[in-house]
Amino acid sequence: MGSDSVYTPPHQVKVLAATSQLKGLMTIIRSQSTPRADFIFYADRIIRLLVEEGLNHLPVIDKVVETPTGVDYQGLAFQGRICGVSIMRAGEAMEQGLRECCRSVRIGKILIQRDEETHLPKLFYAKLPNDISSRYCLLLDPMLATGGSAMKAVEVLLDNNVPEDHIIFLNLIASPEGIAAFVEKFPKVKIVVGEIDSGLDSNKYIVPGCGDFGCRYFGTND
Repeated sequence: MGSDSVYTPPHQVKVLAATSQLKGLMTIIRSQSTPRADFIFYADRIIRLLVEEGLNHLPVIDKVVETPTGVDYQGLAFQGRICGVSIMRAGEAMEQGLRECCRSVRIGKILIQRDEETHLPKLFYAKLPNDISSRYCLLLDPMLATGGSAMKAVEVLLDNNVPEDHIIFLNLIASPEGIAAFVEKFPKVKIVVGEIDSGLDSNKYIVPGCGDFGCRYFGTND
């Protein structure tokens, strides 16, 4: 399918505008010859675009302020508080981009790994803000492949009394299969994605994808 295909994502999914800038950034991070320093720099730029778009989907209220000229300005203010929740490890790469857009934002972490016996996603660790149930949550994970980890993370948020429609899932690259599974289970969660790829290969990797995002970003091969 790819980002230039006729695939039409569900209404819950907001795909970033396919500008020349975004396409150029995606080309850099997808290339296997891109050095790690460049991968980090240009991935961070895409993450910033995702965070900015995610913030556009938060509720706002009218707000009037007086400017230094003594004239009122009819503006807006965000309604409610936010927090970030990264799905470890790759999701942690997106934390700085959120901090650059939202001063002093609280960020929680969720570690999910596949159970060796059941082969299903299993929660290993969660550290969340105590008042997370009263916040809008930006869920951070760069890749949406099968959707297993993301869906498990949403279950953790719901178990901590976060309303489903208060969750916005940010990711750089997604597969149609992952989107379909995720939206079917959590229809009230909005997904903001950079590009949607063709699909999954026999190993459940996104193709064309960009390889293992966490390994390329953090420089490890675990």
